[in-house]
Amino acid sequence: MVSPIFALYFLILLFVGVPVLFALGLAPAIALFQADQILFMNMLYQRLYAGLDNFLLLALPFFMLAGEFMVNGGITNRIITFSQTMVQHMRGGLGHVVILASTLFGALTGSAVAATSAIGNMMIPEMERYKYDRTYAAALTAAATVLGTIIPPSGIMLIYAFVMNTSVAAMFMAGIVPGLILCVALMLVNRWQIQKYPDVEQFPRATAAERAAGFKVAILPLLTPVIILGGIYGGIFTPTEAAAVAVFYAFILSVFIMQILKMKDVFPMFIRIAINAAAILIIVAAASGFASAISLSGVAKEITTFFYSITDNPYLLFFIMNIFLFIVGMFLDAGPAILIFAPILAPIMTNLGIDPVHFGVVMVANLSIGLATPPMGLVLFVASGVSGVPLQKISKAILPFLFAEFIVIFLISFFPVLVIGLPQMLGMM
Repeated sequence: MVSPIFALYFLILLFVGVPVLFALGLAPAIALFQADQILFMNMLYQRLYAGLDNFLLLALPFFMLAGEFMVNGGITNRIITFSQTMVQHMRGGLGHVVILASTLFGALTGSAVAATSAIGNMMIPEMERYKYDRTYAAALTAAATVLGTIIPPSGIMLIYAFVMNTSVAAMFMAGIVPGLILCVALMLVNRWQIQKYPDVEQFPRATAAERAAGFKVAILPLLTPVIILGGIYGGIFTPTEAAAVAVFYAFILSVFIMQILKMKDVFPMFIRIAINAAAILIIVAAASGFASAISLSGVAKEITTFFYSITDNPYLLFFIMNIFLFIVGMFLDAGPAILIFAPILAPIMTNLGIDPVHFGVVMVANLSIGLATPPMGLVLFVASGVSGVPLQKISKAILPFLFAEFIVIFLISFFPVLVIGLPQMLGMM
């Protein structure tokens, strides 16, 4: 039996600033060393390898590479141009452009951080030029770009599907409607907030010809999620094969069709993604070992007993779970959080009649929003770096958007048809 003291060590290591990777690996190792349980130590190391020995996880670096091709292949300008022709005439038009572009960008790259950097670098100065407050522009960008990890294809959804052995296709389809609802909610908040800035300049409505031209330049990149989701849904290829197809399509698009990237640029991209993917997968391995320690220590059973002691009402428990996950997302990255908590929390909800795909999407949405939540939200740091606005100011300005996103979380929690209705209609569940 592993001593549950390792959970306390983990929290202490995080508190003193030890990176998550080392905290995940060191906490159980220290506890096992203290208890002289070398046999369990060997098991822990074996679990690190087993945590990566899965064909599905190959999709993560492939999707990352496809996103890298898209980001560096000139699609940001095309997506923003298309978004401008669609929504810039509305009140708070450039804010709506950021939100729509983030939604579309998320469907292409699946990365909130990449979206924040790419869209923020272009749109924050542009918004300031048209009399938007720079702090507000940075906060809006951070709030909108978290859609990148909710709109499929999503690496975090892949991790959940890997942990809980659920259908990747169902997870991806289940994320579409919640992502679109979040997009609309952010637009409503932007329309309300923009009243604080009466000097903001408005744009005329784009003509039909301008919209057609915007759609023409964006159509090829926008086909990427259609190819991925259509191929998976149609049974043409597996999620991992779909990720490889996405890489090939993005390569052809950016190098030969758009001719933005040169062949000499490709190899450095492979190196960069190999390093970044290795960093993520090492965390996945460490989190898998940590999750095994939780299972062996009896902590999971204690957590289950604690939640059941509060209530057996699935709606009230879902409410409590959302609060818990929102707090977790403030301090822990989404990937490790899913690897640690999904095996504990998902069975609790499943036993109360909540579909695991439904809970998975809600969990992913909660932890994704944590990327833009103080004090540890990674997207906030990126938005601060891009805009030059102090983190404290962005954290205050983003609160109305976070409130709207949290309302949507509860909406999709208590109305499951918004999540699992589409995959059920398509026969995936």
